[in-house]
Amino acid sequence: MGRLFGTNGVRGVVNSTITPEMAAQVGRAVAKVCGGTLAVGMDTRVSSRMLLDAVSFGIQSSGSDVRFLGVLPTPALQYYVKNHEDVKGGIMITASHNPPEYNGMKCISSDGTEMSLLEEESVEEQYGRELPDAPFPEMGRFIEVEGAIDDYLDGILGNVDVESIRSAGLKVCLDCANGAACYTTPLLLERLGVKAVTLNCDPQGRFPGRDSEPTEENLSDLMRMTRDVGADLGIAHDGDGDRCIFVTGEGMYVSGDRCIAILARSILAKKPGRIVVPVNTSSLVEGVVVDSGGSVRYTQVGAPIVARKMQEYDAVFGGEENGGMIFPEFQYCRDGAMACARMLECVVRGGPLSDMIAALPKYYTSKVSVDCPDNMKSPLLEHFRSRAGDTWREDIDGLKLFFEDGGWVLLRPSGSEQVFRIFTESKDEATCEARSQEYVEEARRYLEGTPRISS
Repeated sequence: MGRLFGTNGVRGVVNSTITPEMAAQVGRAVAKVCGGTLAVGMDTRVSSRMLLDAVSFGIQSSGSDVRFLGVLPTPALQYYVKNHEDVKGGIMITASHNPPEYNGMKCISSDGTEMSLLEEESVEEQYGRELPDAPFPEMGRFIEVEGAIDDYLDGILGNVDVESIRSAGLKVCLDCANGAACYTTPLLLERLGVKAVTLNCDPQGRFPGRDSEPTEENLSDLMRMTRDVGADLGIAHDGDGDRCIFVTGEGMYVSGDRCIAILARSILAKKPGRIVVPVNTSSLVEGVVVDSGGSVRYTQVGAPIVARKMQEYDAVFGGEENGGMIFPEFQYCRDGAMACARMLECVVRGGPLSDMIAALPKYYTSKVSVDCPDNMKSPLLEHFRSRAGDTWREDIDGLKLFFEDGGWVLLRPSGSEQVFRIFTESKDEATCEARSQEYVEEARRYLEGTPRISS
C-alpha cells in the first residue's frame, strides 16, 4: 500500500481512489488509534454525505461513538474537538480546494490540531490491517450535535475587538466558493456589524460559481464586485473554510504572503515573538517581521507541520502563502473566519488595505505547477539537485536555491496532487519570470525526455 496521507489529510477522486469502502476503513483505523468518541463534520461536496455515512459506519462498527456536527468549516470542527475532553479526535470530510470530483478526510487529534506524522503513521498501520467489528451490544452510536457553529463564532468574537469593528461601519464583499464557510462567515460579519455583499454563498457541492481554490484567476468576479460596490475590502474562502484571501477596495488581489505580513506586523506590535511560515513564503514576510521586532522560523509546507512548529517555538503567529493563517491564542490550525475577523481589525486600526499593501516591500513571485506523475517526482527533484552546482541552497522541503540578486526558486513535489511545484521570487519582475520559465522548461524537458520509472 502506498502512503495514505498527503500534505493535508487523505484525498482523491471519488469512486476511484476515494471509495466508501476505503472511507469506512479509515474510520475504523482512526477510531482504533484515538480510542474513543470522534467528532465528524463535512463540507458541501455532493459526495460528502456518502463518505460521511461510510466513515461513520467504520467508527461505529469499531465500538466508538460518532458526534455529527453537520456541514461546517474544518476549523469549526477542530474548535469543537479541542474544547470537548470526552472527544478523542475527529474526521472532517473534505477535499479543501480540490475540484468537485475530489473528496477526502482530514484527521484531527484530541487537541484540535491535524494529526501529526506519527499519528498518521499509526492510522496507516491500522488501515492496512483487518480490524474486527465490535459485537452488537458494543457498537457505537451516531449522535447529531447542534450548536457547534455558534460556539465557534463565539470563540472568534471573544478574540477580536468587536466594538471597534462594529463602530467602523465597514462594507465588504464575501465569496464563500459555495463551500462550508457559507454557514459561518455571513453570520460572523452580521455579528460584527459589517455589511456584506455576497456571491457564491449558496452551499452547492459542485462549486458552480468558481473553482474553490481562492487564486487570483478564480476571484475575478469578487475583484470586480468589490470595486464596483465601493466595499472596503473583499473576502474569499476555499471549500472547507480554513483559508482566507483578501481583495482591496480598489479590486486588487492580495497574495497570502502580504496578508501574513500585515497580520504579523499587527500582532508583533502587541506581543513580540516568533512567526512560523513554510519555505515557499515570500521574503517580504521576514523583512516585515524583523523590522517589527520579531523573528522567522521556516518549516516544510503543510498546515499541520506549521502548527506543530508553532507549538514547539511558542510562536505568536504563523501562516501559509495560500491564505492559511494560524492564531495560537485561539487554536493551532488554519482558520479562515478568524483571519477574516483579524483583518477587519487591522483595517479599522491601520486604514485602507490598499495603503497597508503599498507600504510593504515589493517582490515579484511566480507559482507554476508542472504535471508530474508520482513516480517521477523524486527523480525530477534529484535532477535539479544535480544541476544546482554550488548555488546556495536549503533542503527543508524540496530544494530551495538562493541567488546573488536576493531572489530564489523553490522546487517541490506536491504532496496531494500529481504535479511538481516551482515557486520563483525576485525583486525584479523580468528576472522572476525568466527564472520561472527556465526551471519550468527544464522540468518539462526532463519529464518528456526520460522514460517513466515503474512504481
